[in-house]
Amino acid sequence: MFIYLSKKIAIPNSTQINCLAWNKEFGFIACGGEDGMLKVLKLDSGKDNKVKGLAAPSNLSMNQTLEGHSGQIQVVAWNEHHQKLTSSDQNGLIIVWMLYKGAWYEEMINNRNKSVVKGMAWNYDGQKICIVYEDGAVIVGSVDGNRIWGKDIKGKPLSGVEWSPDGKLLLFSVGGGEVHAYDSQGVFLMKLNLGLVIGSYRPSPNVVSLQWYNGRYGYMEVDCPCLAILFNNGHLHLMRNESDDVPVLVECGIRAVCCQWNQDGSILAVAGTMPSEQPEIKETNVVLFYSPFGECLRTLRMPGHQISALAWDGSGSLRLAFAIDSHIYFANVRPKYKWCYLASTLVYAHRRPRISIEETNKESNLVSCVTFWETVSNEVYSKNIRHLYGMAAHGDHCVLGTLEEEAQIIVGRGDEGGRGKYGLLLCSAIGTPVDSKYINIEPLWITMNSSYVFAACKDRFLLWRYRTPKSRSAMEISTVLLQEKKDKIYHVDDTPMGVPNPMWHHDQPVKVGTTDPICCMVSSDQFLIVGRESGQLQRYSLHPNLALIGNHSAVAKPHQMAVNSDSTRLAVIDANGVLTLLDLTSSAEDQSLVSSFERRDVWDVHWAADNPLQLAAMEKTRMYIFRDLDPEEPILRVEQPSVSEHMLDLEVKSLRDTRELLNKVGIAEASAFIEENPHPRLW
Repeated sequence: MFIYLSKKIAIPNSTQINCLAWNKEFGFIACGGEDGMLKVLKLDSGKDNKVKGLAAPSNLSMNQTLEGHSGQIQVVAWNEHHQKLTSSDQNGLIIVWMLYKGAWYEEMINNRNKSVVKGMAWNYDGQKICIVYEDGAVIVGSVDGNRIWGKDIKGKPLSGVEWSPDGKLLLFSVGGGEVHAYDSQGVFLMKLNLGLVIGSYRPSPNVVSLQWYNGRYGYMEVDCPCLAILFNNGHLHLMRNESDDVPVLVECGIRAVCCQWNQDGSILAVAGTMPSEQPEIKETNVVLFYSPFGECLRTLRMPGHQISALAWDGSGSLRLAFAIDSHIYFANVRPKYKWCYLASTLVYAHRRPRISIEETNKESNLVSCVTFWETVSNEVYSKNIRHLYGMAAHGDHCVLGTLEEEAQIIVGRGDEGGRGKYGLLLCSAIGTPVDSKYINIEPLWITMNSSYVFAACKDRFLLWRYRTPKSRSAMEISTVLLQEKKDKIYHVDDTPMGVPNPMWHHDQPVKVGTTDPICCMVSSDQFLIVGRESGQLQRYSLHPNLALIGNHSAVAKPHQMAVNSDSTRLAVIDANGVLTLLDLTSSAEDQSLVSSFERRDVWDVHWAADNPLQLAAMEKTRMYIFRDLDPEEPILRVEQPSVSEHMLDLEVKSLRDTRELLNKVGIAEASAFIEENPHPRLW
């Protein structure tokens, strides 16, 4: 994923913002701060704008100040099902607001006059709200304002509350780093087992955020962590449920403020501060993005002095809002989608509504699947795959990385076919499996060329010489020869020299673990290039056998790589979104020319299949076409296409110029232009 700041809104009178909430259904943003400041905002790109999506200019279609609070606003919470907003201040005053004829009005008021509200949460269907006070008082009320039950929890102060996805449990964060579970009627059930976490810290940390993803949009995989418990010292607890005995533990390394899941529970954003690298600044604001399994996906450094809140939008989790000092910052998110393109078929992973009870992923109403869309005939073929590691394509085939049992279901093979925990499926353009391989290394990164599929985990990578229907007969003739050339596993720290004897068969043990893990991988018919977290790029030749032939260094951790059509240049996007080029030849002139190329805020890159000097790169909301390092004018996203127009044919500048010369000048001038800008298709 890639994320970048896109907009900033200043609050009048430099009023400090304390809390932030984004209505996922209708896009309203509530922000509360000092001196009773409470605003409801809404971003609107406008119906008449030609540019849509994240590229569209965003203006405020609503900017309403809500009057009623006098003290500092502490908590705001949306009831998205019933279009209500609940707010509370430091004096304990609670106000419920309702939307009427396009404006927000005060509907109900409650003031306990004894303690300050520390947390408010609506249940999954918006019928109940739970309010917790610092002195231990708990009140559960209905959406129409009636009190359902109340309770006093003695002993330690309360700091937060969260409902379970089914509304049957309530979690309360208690002073001293404890989390207690109650049923929906207020009966104590258990204290969550966090002792091993908080027991090693003195003084004990406090819980600053409880976030339980409701599963409405499905899960990344079965038994996926969905409950996040964040402590102020930066310790993060990711649990599958309230009784999880083997949670994912993460040390964020920051002074944490808050966290929140995105719309589909695939990313957890954690906000806080960390020591600054600049001596004149003590701390810097930072937002960390984690997968449900604790993998850090991205780090975003923020301006300002103190970040206090964050909120995801509800339109696909493509935007975030951050409250920093007296400003609201907005950021655009570019997720890392799983897709590839072969022949005229687009293959992509997505989630679709479940249409039968027999389908997988019964925990939600969505099914994870891979769709093969033949863009010429508009035919579509789909396969249900709950856990897809990745995919890659070359020529007329693509490879899917998944779990072994799912691969066997798709191939139609029984348990006798499995030889590993994971499966690699070679598929045709209509999704028909033509070859498969079962392996014991997790295929976190996958790439392929005309002969091999390469799969890598963090410390090893595999070479699999696959077979297609066209090549099967020829390969069967030379079975003995090819037996020495397929299914080999290499450790990333080893130095293969290109001789066949040191090559291991895939089921033979090799050493595991490394201090410099793999983080990306790319291949061509000539090379395999493996990127490591230190910034080292290892280049292997593939013929006649795998051999390490060079090491290159990147400025930062590489995130994505792409090789051009003749394997002479390598494009590298690092973890900071900086695109650089590396020359893979020995020409000193090319080395100096390419080394000066740099583009920032890049989140995807692809080389042309028929021109080794032509490159397409995505920068924020623009696409640039480069011809030998010279950019053409940027291409913005045009207005939203219809279903039949999702494939857009965009002509590069050289083709447009050639056509214009033919129409306005003549064939002689056009021929001269083509000779200066050669390309087979221009002739």
